[in-house]
Amino acid sequence: MAKILTLTLNPALDVTVSLDVLRAGHVNRSQAQHSHAAGKGLNVAQVLADLGHSVTVSGFLGRDNLQPFEALIEARGFADCFVRVAGETRSNIKLVERDGQVTDINGQGPVIDETAQDDLLRLLAQIASGHDAVVVAGSLPRGITPQWLRQLLLQLKSQGLKVALDSSGEALRAGLEAAPWLVKPNTEELADVLGQPVEGRAEQRAAAERLLGTGIEHVVVSQGEQGVSWFAAGRMLHAQPPQVRVASTVGAGDSLVAGMVHGLLQAEPPARTLRRATAIAAQAVTQIGFGIRDIGHLAQLEAAVRLTEEQEACR
Repeated sequence: MAKILTLTLNPALDVTVSLDVLRAGHVNRSQAQHSHAAGKGLNVAQVLADLGHSVTVSGFLGRDNLQPFEALIEARGFADCFVRVAGETRSNIKLVERDGQVTDINGQGPVIDETAQDDLLRLLAQIASGHDAVVVAGSLPRGITPQWLRQLLLQLKSQGLKVALDSSGEALRAGLEAAPWLVKPNTEELADVLGQPVEGRAEQRAAAERLLGTGIEHVVVSQGEQGVSWFAAGRMLHAQPPQVRVASTVGAGDSLVAGMVHGLLQAEPPARTLRRATAIAAQAVTQIGFGIRDIGHLAQLEAAVRLTEEQEACR
């Protein structure tokens, strides 16, 4: 298996509250509440660990509420390369209704000053080259500019790492300029940064061809229950996930990224890679929390994924 680094620049303590139906402006009674140390890179790391990889986690953590993050890192056996900063890592409240709809209330984390930024860059210069790939996932904390992220990605590429990027908005736009190895936007995120519609398959293919032409090797476009499309030179694969009972959509995209990185690093057949990654994402929406919890259930979901392929779709 591989040695993989995940970067979570803006982690969060996710507080997931389960409700029957959210009634805005009224008192709502929760049915359950769960707290998780999270952030997209940390979520990806947990799935990668369940797939058998050795994982190093890094980014920024506030010193004032370290305990849940350090407990997760220890329990999962991750190598801890987070830079500690003053303040408290943000909390995100996720209101999950019975039908799976999620309302997010995302907090603000600490401001990352130049000293902390330099500390992370120096640390990565020392440790990153010992890894096969790096997954940079999530939003940017206060104090970090999109241009800084672009330089970070270029530094990681110069160290010989395959860079997978999962972000949105200005961070995604700047990150695309560094031509990562793999990008995983959803249709809304991709349409936003490219300024063109990507709802249909032909529109997605045109957008993917534009990105592949910049040097990106893999463009993975997620579209919720409508499935996942994977574009690479000479190939477009689409995966339609099976219908599942949705507990929460939180972490589905992160699970998809982990599954794709796993299959690509293992040099598995493309159909196997996308089928499993789609199944991992489908399983993620059936649970609260992150990781592969039921191998038997995952195998059933994987068998139910429907694949279609268009050869020579992208050049």
